Order: sequence, then C-alpha cells, then structure tokens
Amino acid sequence: MNIDKPKKWYNKIKLPRGVIIAICVLPAVITALFYALRGNPVIMGWASLNISAPVRGFLGLITEFYPFSTMEVLIVASILGVIYYIIYTVMATARRRRKWKMLGIRLLPLLVAALYVWGIFCWLWNVGYHAPGFAQRNGFTGQGVNSRNLATVTRLFAQRANELSLYVERDDYGNHVGNRQQIFAESMYIFENISREFPELGGRIFRPKPMMFSGLMSRAGYAGIYFALTGEANINVHPPYVLMPATVAHEHAHTLGVFAEDEANFVAIIASITSGNLIFEYAGYLFGLTYLLTALRDADPAAWAQISASLYEEVLRDWNSVSNFWQAQRTVDTGIQVVDTVLTALTETMRETVDTVYDAFLRAHDQELGLESYGACVDLIIEYFYVRNFVLGPPRVPVFFAAP
Repeated sequence: MNIDKPKKWYNKIKLPRGVIIAICVLPAVITALFYALRGNPVIMGWASLNISAPVRGFLGLITEFYPFSTMEVLIVASILGVIYYIIYTVMATARRRRKWKMLGIRLLPLLVAALYVWGIFCWLWNVGYHAPGFAQRNGFTGQGVNSRNLATVTRLFAQRANELSLYVERDDYGNHVGNRQQIFAESMYIFENISREFPELGGRIFRPKPMMFSGLMSRAGYAGIYFALTGEANINVHPPYVLMPATVAHEHAHTLGVFAEDEANFVAIIASITSGNLIFEYAGYLFGLTYLLTALRDADPAAWAQISASLYEEVLRDWNSVSNFWQAQRTVDTGIQVVDTVLTALTETMRETVDTVYDAFLRAHDQELGLESYGACVDLIIEYFYVRNFVLGPPRVPVFFAAP
C-alpha cells in the first residue's frame, strides 16, 4: 500500500494564477516606473520627501532596537540563502525531464526577489540622486570660488585644527584616543546647532551601528555605509579614532536626506564644527582640511606649502595615522611571501572591483564625478565660509573655547 508523504506547508498554499503573475510583474513595474520618472526632478523631489524619508525613518526606528548591524545580518543571510537555494535547485532538477525548463521555473523566484529589492532601493535611495540636492534646496550657487578664497578658508581650517589638536585626549605616545561608544552616543546631537540655519537637518537620526565585518570594509577602503533598506548608519570601527566622528556625521547626513556624497561631506563638516563638541569640531576641521589642502596644492602651490608647514605636530601625527592605516589595508603581511603576494593581489582586486562598481553606480545616477564627488565638497565649503559668511554677512564660525 502506498502512503503519500505529507505535503510541506508551503506546498499546500494555492494561489490563483493571476495573483502569481501580479506578484512576479509588480517589481518590474515598480522599477520601470522609477526609470521612467527619474528625469523629472519635481516628481523625484516629492517622492524623496513623501516616500523615501518617512519609510527610511520608520526602518531606522525599528532597527535602532538592535545593537548590531541589521544590514550585515540580512546580507549574510541572503548570500547563504541564495547559495543553498541554487544548490538545492540544481540537485532537485538534475535528474528530471525537461530539467532546463524546471530549472528556469525554480530560479524565477530569485529574479523576482532581486527585482523587488532593487525596485524598493530605487525608491528609497536612488530617488534622492535625481531630486534637487541639498545645495540647490538651500541656494548654493557654486560661484565666488577662486584660489584666494580657497587659501583663506584653508588657513582658517588649519588654524582651528592646530588649536583644537592641543585639547583632545591623547595617549602617552601622542595619539588621539577616545571612546567610540561615546562618539556614537554624542553623534545624535551634533546637528542641533546647524539645524537652526538649515531646518531640514533637524530630522530624527538614529544611533549608528558598529560593523562586524569592519576588517573587510577596511580592505575595501570604506569607513562607513548608510543602508536605506534598514535605515542604518553602519560604521567601520577599525580606522583610527581621529576621523571617526566625521565619518559618523557623514552617514547621519545621509539619514537626513543628503544623498550626494559631496553634499554629505559638506554637511558632516559644518555640523561637526558647529556642534559645540570638541571631538567633533576637531574631526570636522581635520576632515575638511584634507580636501582643502588637496585642492589648494593644485590651485596655489606656494600657499599650500606655507599652510602645510604651519600645521602642528599633533595635527600631522593624526593625519599620518589615518594615511598609514589606509595604506596598510592594501597589503597583507603574514610572513609567508607566497601567501602575502596572493592575498595582497586579491585585496587590490577586491578594492578595484568595489571602487569600479560604486563609481559606475554613482555615475549612473547623475553623480558625474563618480568617486571623485567626495572631494567636490570644497566648492560648498568655500561658498559657505567665505562668500556666505565673510563677505555677505558676519562670520558664523564657532568661537574657540578653552578646555575645562
């Protein structure tokens, strides 16, 4: 007597064919609708404000309850799940008739799921690249920037970095040290002052998440990532402490709807240096000085040399610690030459691949400079500190305070 095996619960679910077709077609429609409308900045601006912002805020509110990065958990689970599903599918269809048709049917859910993820990501994140940016919304024109203005603002940043470098906490070797958890907690309040000038920066932000795979992020060359599908600011905790406050501020800027990388850098800098928090102020000036000096070296080599020579030993030590860390991530040193050569080559290949993919992603969404857009914040810094403050009105640069 044949006894039928009990059916699994998911085999008992019967959906009408029309419902199945609708489920499969919906993500393609969502994605196609985004690409059809992304050339209209009015619609994209409305969607960014009324769809992206509230949904990302809701997701951030939920994931804030977890001390770990939900993004990392989801990515690892998805990778393992896809690998398992593909292996199981291949094994289950290998000996069946019309196996290629069966294989295609079984792989269709993966394609549908991928389209759902991409379609939702487009409306939660990519939409911001095609909406009016922070600079446009707040009247920045990009005018009035010249080498003299650049040198003036660079001197200001160098002076402030020098002053503040004497008051931050250091170890016996002179290295800037601190508590990363304290940075994460205090970062929740650094936008309070700047939001008085730019009210849109007064939105809700959430506690950043330390990344479990910080080592992998370091090898790829990235200090943090904002993930729209979970509303989280994920932070690589391996780089030197000195610039971590600026990294956290950058990812928080993304949370507040500043999508473009140059604008997020700019917002991170002005939020940090106006925060009234010593650690964030120093990181903000040092972070901005990095881009300003790079631009000044090409525009006015003499001024660049003069300002570089004026930097205090503490500033140079902090700067070098960051540079040395990222340089060290490009090589592997296990003491075994063959292994080191192979792993270093793999690391460089991974870094180049990640950079190429991300650069292509940014350019595909109207970020014409690609990865170079991170340094394009210089124009915004000059306009804010020189044109807007020094020429058009009284300076709003925070007054230096003495350490208690």
